[in-house]
Amino acid sequence: MKDAVTPARWRGDRLELLDQTLLPHEEVWIEYRDATAVAGAMRDMIVRGAPAIGITAAYGIALEALRLAGDGADVRRGLDVAAEILRDARPTAVNLAWAIDRMLRVAASTPDAELPKRLVVEAVAIHEEDVEANRTIGRLGAELLGASPTVLTHCNAGALATGGYGTALGVVRAAKEAGKRIAVFAGETRPYLQGARLTAWELQRDEIDTTLITDSMAGHFFQKGAFDAVIVGADRIARNGDTANKIGTYTVAVLAKAHGVPFYVAAPVSTIDPACPSGDRIPIEERSPGEVTETRGIDASGQPVRVTIAPPGIAVRHPAFDVTPAALIAAIITERGVLRAPYEEAISRLFDGKGSGR
Repeated sequence: MKDAVTPARWRGDRLELLDQTLLPHEEVWIEYRDATAVAGAMRDMIVRGAPAIGITAAYGIALEALRLAGDGADVRRGLDVAAEILRDARPTAVNLAWAIDRMLRVAASTPDAELPKRLVVEAVAIHEEDVEANRTIGRLGAELLGASPTVLTHCNAGALATGGYGTALGVVRAAKEAGKRIAVFAGETRPYLQGARLTAWELQRDEIDTTLITDSMAGHFFQKGAFDAVIVGADRIARNGDTANKIGTYTVAVLAKAHGVPFYVAAPVSTIDPACPSGDRIPIEERSPGEVTETRGIDASGQPVRVTIAPPGIAVRHPAFDVTPAALIAAIITERGVLRAPYEEAISRLFDGKGSGR
């Protein structure tokens, strides 16, 4: 299996992001040198996935410190402004605020002269810690699967959505590395097609047995007994275990419950928001109607193009996420253990430091 890809590369004084809007057709890296541009990359889905967004935001803060120090500007005031610009880019992913707050705490305890260098070190540490967390999540999650499992996943919670390796797809990768004969069904994940474009690309690249299905086919395959488990990632997990993930996840969770298939959430502890009591308090991002009324195609020269698939002027709703109630979740797999219901107690132990949560 090839080394897992990464969505972000730090180049000493600049950040490079793999443009995920062009995958699987092109692999293009874009350079960034300030926080405003980084925030734009998040909004435009050049980088996406809660852990990857947090890592990118950390690099955005570091970039801003470098830029402001080079211009002789007020670095600390500028960092506060940059933090708000980044924080507003994607409201649902709690890793974004977590990473920004961590960077600002480091800034508050660092002398002015050392600020840019120290923030770069911290951003790199956040990135490296995420990859290590993913590998632990993968190992713990793989232990929950049989010798020859077939799993369904929704959206992309792989290397592209994290620092590298992945959460849900980290479980898949770890299962293969452990010698298990794992097969994956990837839901396409309308309207942005993260499953069709990104998950399928990652797994095919790693030579993992993968079958792509449309979102509306999931019920049929549940009915036929095709799945041994469902594994998804998360953008925010409330204190009671309610979990926000890409729109359509709740539908898959209901189907899994109805057919007796365990539904697992794989996410780092940084995705858990203990200050959020339940799923109805999670902010749900509404994205552009154009992402629903248009789809992607390839023109005669092989370049990506947008293709309109709906009548002009049609009313559109586009919530980017939905919330899966904790009652539908068999376990939450974190780098500090596998959490099981009652989730409020398990999460409280995790954050109180009184146990691993397993």
